[in-house]
Amino acid sequence: MELTSGLTRRQVLGIIGKTAGVAAMYQAMTALGYAGESTEAATRFALHGAPKDTSILILGAGIAGMTAAYELKKAGYSVKILEYREKAGGRCWTLRGGDTFTELGGATQKCEFDPGLYFNPGPWRLPYNHYGILHYAKTFGVALEPFIQVNYNAYVHSNKAFGGKPVRYREVQADYQGYMAELLAKSINQGALDQEMTLQEREMVIASLKSWGALDDNYHYGKTISAAWRRGFEVNAGGGLMPPEAASQPLARRELIESAFWKRIITGQLVEFQSSIFQPVGGMDMIAQAFARQLPGTIRYNAKVTNIHQDERGVSVQYTDTVNGQALTEQADYLVCTIPASILAQIPMNVGAPMQAAIHSLPYGASSKVGLQFKRRFWEQDDFIYGGISYTDLPIRSISYPSTDYGHPGKGVLLGGYTWEGPNSYEFTAMTPAQRVQKAVEYGAQIHPQYKTEFDNGVAVGWHRVPWTQGCYGQWGDDEHLREQHYKNLCDIDGRIVLAGEHCSHIPAWQEGAVLSAQDAISRLHAKIVAQQ
Repeated sequence: MELTSGLTRRQVLGIIGKTAGVAAMYQAMTALGYAGESTEAATRFALHGAPKDTSILILGAGIAGMTAAYELKKAGYSVKILEYREKAGGRCWTLRGGDTFTELGGATQKCEFDPGLYFNPGPWRLPYNHYGILHYAKTFGVALEPFIQVNYNAYVHSNKAFGGKPVRYREVQADYQGYMAELLAKSINQGALDQEMTLQEREMVIASLKSWGALDDNYHYGKTISAAWRRGFEVNAGGGLMPPEAASQPLARRELIESAFWKRIITGQLVEFQSSIFQPVGGMDMIAQAFARQLPGTIRYNAKVTNIHQDERGVSVQYTDTVNGQALTEQADYLVCTIPASILAQIPMNVGAPMQAAIHSLPYGASSKVGLQFKRRFWEQDDFIYGGISYTDLPIRSISYPSTDYGHPGKGVLLGGYTWEGPNSYEFTAMTPAQRVQKAVEYGAQIHPQYKTEFDNGVAVGWHRVPWTQGCYGQWGDDEHLREQHYKNLCDIDGRIVLAGEHCSHIPAWQEGAVLSAQDAISRLHAKIVAQQ
């Protein structure tokens, strides 16, 4: 299309890039529909007008790498991916019966789950507001089903409270809410907030607290039918001559507060975990498989990158075929590198000091997950827990129940432990896989005694022992100065090289961070390439 001045859009963009820089060029491309605009715009992302015969090499066939490859190919670039593993997906990974995995240190596990059962060692849920990853799942026809984040019939547990017995989530929620409502209502009635509120406001707030906290007419929270409708009944309503319903006894207020259970019950209120949340039917790697099907002949598997070099003519990457040991080289005009910084820091690459410093300054979070198969779905049959998560202060941190195959009479697989950050993560990672499984069973039995007789087999992944990541996710942590010092340098284009991945995002550990980082990186790289024409 010609503009009124006689210049084509590409010529105009090139002038902007050469005179005002790539940043201005990127903004112009956005205005003209050549690049995505925002998080929500990830669903409308598209690049156009790749210069003829321009090649881009991508390192890593995880979600970021495949997002970049898919969009760059659509724009008209010649694209190739080098992938260390024998399959695509990176941390988008699912273990099923018959799969084997060898971690650093040489320990090899063979998954013995029954057919149809699986375990996601990496990402395991898709929040409703992660527009980018959900967009690609829809585009590629990946079937989704609900992931149950909050189940009020699951447990909250501490071995330091209530005699070490697990307490139903709904009991904790209702009782804590009720006690807080009682305290606030009484303080208002006693005039503690008279100067802060008008009479009408006080009356409305007290009425709302009475309803919200299930308080009686004296603004007391206790053993009432109203409270039982929140926390559960001692005797459920029946029929005929069965006993009538009976209210249950709330937990003791002081012990409830001291238990710190209130830390657990807010999880479902966080933006990422508010319903609806999804999971791919059959395992998280269904998304990776769908991505890979869009890229036939593009991905070279079993390719271990050993050196990355760039000059004024292009980029050159040396790699080793991990099957036959052959040393090979791949060349291209530009490079998108999605290798985790934990691995990239070990690979020679001639980029500037700012990017090198950023790569070497980014720590990776510790995490481990344990998948446990049981002989029967006792959590449903005995405890009436259908999906959701139980929380504990034990080192396993949480137990997640499968959100599928409800009522199935056969075996089932739980996420029997998920440690992240802190000493427990390093402790579990330091164990052998068999020890991790054993510990998960021992700890889990304190919540579900059925573990002792129903356990069948398990697998365990400690992410610092995973060869292709050596850590779970890029974690700047609470050191905002560290992020401020290095984050922009990590994401900036260095010559012909740009980095992408969850570590190059403000949503670390999530696949959405990988998607948005890739879209942003290739938008800026595309702007630079067009500007140089």
